[in-house]
Amino acid sequence: MRAHLHTDWRAIPEEARGAVAALGNFDGVHLGHAHLVHTLHMARPDEPLAVVTFEPHPRELFRPQDPPFRLTLSEERFAALAALGVKHVFQIRFDEAFSKMPAERFVSDVLHDALGLRHVACGHDFAFGYRRGGNTDFLAERATELGMGFTQVPALTDANGPYSSTRIRRLLQDGYPERAAQELGRPWSIRGEVHHGDKRGRLLGFPTANIPLGRHLEPARGVYAVTARLPNGRARFGVANIGRRPTINDGQESRLEVNLFDFEGDLYGTTLSVALHALLRPERKFDGLDALKEQIARDAQEARMLLEAELSV
Repeated sequence: MRAHLHTDWRAIPEEARGAVAALGNFDGVHLGHAHLVHTLHMARPDEPLAVVTFEPHPRELFRPQDPPFRLTLSEERFAALAALGVKHVFQIRFDEAFSKMPAERFVSDVLHDALGLRHVACGHDFAFGYRRGGNTDFLAERATELGMGFTQVPALTDANGPYSSTRIRRLLQDGYPERAAQELGRPWSIRGEVHHGDKRGRLLGFPTANIPLGRHLEPARGVYAVTARLPNGRARFGVANIGRRPTINDGQESRLEVNLFDFEGDLYGTTLSVALHALLRPERKFDGLDALKEQIARDAQEARMLLEAELSV
């Protein structure tokens, strides 16, 4: 059974009702989130497994002036949840009207009446409703009164404390995508549409697919060994630059530019998922385009060797 994404909580099909659901933002869908989902499944193994989440992230609504921070946007998050065995993702639009819904109505009107959930699970710090008026104690009490089961799942921890999206963001911003991958359970990916660039990479002999970071977190600027998943599902090795291209100094916002090895074709307008495996070097300015071209060739060779060694194990 494939997973289904539901984006209107007021119009849930009958066949999607009666599930058991984990609640949260699930940004990144890391190992801590997987622990929550698996714990719920073990508690109610005979029921369809679901997730209730929000789009956009509440922080994006309440603090729009913050820099982009998302680890996963809707499509990537859905794919990661489906990979965990989740059958239904109830993605609630978090707008100003919804943000004013009292905690009581969220439990009774949304979770119970609209979604028809039989059991809910969350972490200890889950808060919900207008001005975060509801907590796990309130949820446990109201869920029981409404005939829904409830499980509070302890956080998954290691020597550094609980797994969290915040911790993973810090690792990526500090230039450690391989450590972030260990906490995510997979390499961190940026998924986006390929836009037209200035074709400068093609002139340098290394044509690139250009993907705006958009609402994604900006990781440490520099050159990365990457794999890219094409629209046909195939993966390619590549090398990517994330940053503002100081040698060219075009003044544009940071973006992802990826050169795919041994690839010929037109990717404009398609969606790529680009996974970061290792930071090869930080972003820096070169004396000219010839020096930049020589360095790109060295970067590509290093990336190819690293990926072949890592992914052949």
